[in-house]
Amino acid sequence: MQLSLQSFSTMVETMAASIQGAVSQFIDLSVGSVMRSLLEANAAIASWLQWLIVQVLQATRLATSVGADCDSFGADFGFTRLAAAPASGVVTFARFAPVLNAFVPVGTIVITVDGSQSFAVTAAPANPAFTTALNGYTLTVPTASIDLPVTALVPGSAGNILAQNIGLIGTVVAGIDTATNNAAFSGGVDQESDAAFRARFGNYLASLSRATLGAVQESIAGVQQGLSATVAENVDPTGATSPGEFVVTVDDGSGAPPASLLSTVQLAVDAVRPVGTRFSVQPPHVTQALVTMMLTLTPGAVQQNVVAAVQTAVGAYIDNLPVGATLAYTRLAQIAYDASTQVVNVTGVELNAGNSDLTPGPFGAVRSGSMSITAS
Repeated sequence: MQLSLQSFSTMVETMAASIQGAVSQFIDLSVGSVMRSLLEANAAIASWLQWLIVQVLQATRLATSVGADCDSFGADFGFTRLAAAPASGVVTFARFAPVLNAFVPVGTIVITVDGSQSFAVTAAPANPAFTTALNGYTLTVPTASIDLPVTALVPGSAGNILAQNIGLIGTVVAGIDTATNNAAFSGGVDQESDAAFRARFGNYLASLSRATLGAVQESIAGVQQGLSATVAENVDPTGATSPGEFVVTVDDGSGAPPASLLSTVQLAVDAVRPVGTRFSVQPPHVTQALVTMMLTLTPGAVQQNVVAAVQTAVGAYIDNLPVGATLAYTRLAQIAYDASTQVVNVTGVELNAGNSDLTPGPFGAVRSGSMSITAS
C-alpha cells in the first residue's frame, strides 16, 4: 500500500480547514494566535510520527532497506551478502647489485606511490624460488629480480591499480632495492551492493525448491501435519538396487494412509524431484507390536484405571513412532512407569513373545497390536 505523506504546512492547512468548517463563527488562526500555535504543535508531532513510520517501512521491506537493514532481512532466510574480494597481481622485486643471496618472506608489504593501497606477498609453492620451511622466496646470486604474487590487504575494487603504481616497500628486506608492478592488478571487487543483493535474493527464493533430499522431505511435510516419511535412494519398492530411483514411504500414524493422501504426496514430490529420476510413494509395511507385561501397583490403586492408562500410553508411543523407527524393548517398561505413579514394578515384559527390539526396516512402521497388560 502506498503511503500518503503530507508536509508540515499541508497538515496545518488541513486542520485549520476542519476547524473552520465545524464552527459557526470565525476562529482566529493568524500567525501567533493560540489556536494556530496548537495546530502547529500537533502538525509537528504528526510529522515526527510520519517520519518514524517511513523509517519503519524502509527497514522492514527489502525493496526499501539499505545497508545493515538489508543484511538483517536476508539473515532471516539464511541469505548473506557477498563479501568484497581483494585484488591481486605480480610485483617485481629487484636489486642493483646481486652479489649476495636475498630472501623475501611471505607477508612482505609493498605500497603504492601515493600510499593509499598496501599489498602483501603470498605463498606460491610452485615457484622454484619458494621454500616451504622458510615460508619465503630466495634470490640467489646472480639473480637480479624476481616476480612474486601479492594480494591487497584491504578487499575492494580500489586494489585494481594500474601498472607502475607500486613503488614503495613497507617491510625491510635485506638485499632488495625496488618493487614495482609492470602490469595492472585485477580481481578486486567491492562488497555486494544493496541493489545486487535484492536482485540475488529473488533468485535465491526461487531456488529453494531444489531437487535435493531436503526439498523432497519438505514437500511431504507441507502436505499435512502429522505425517511421517522416509526417502530411500537408489532402490526400488522391493528394496533392490535401482540407480536413479527413490522410494517414499509415508504414514499418517494409522499404518494405512488413504489413497487420496498418497496421491497428494505423489504430486508434491513430483514438483521437486530431481530431473531424470523415478520414484514411488507407498504406505508402510506395518509390523504389529504385541505387548505383554505384569504391573505391580500401590495398595488401594484401582487396577482397571491404571491398566487403561498404561495401555493408552504404550499404544500412543508405538503409534507415534516414525516410519522406519525401531521400537526399543526396554522402552516399554519406562512408559508403564511414566503412565502412572501407582505403578511400582513392571515384570514379565514381552515384545512379540520375546525380549528383543522390533525393527521394521526402511519401508516399514511399527504400530500397536494386541496388548496383554495385567495388574496385581
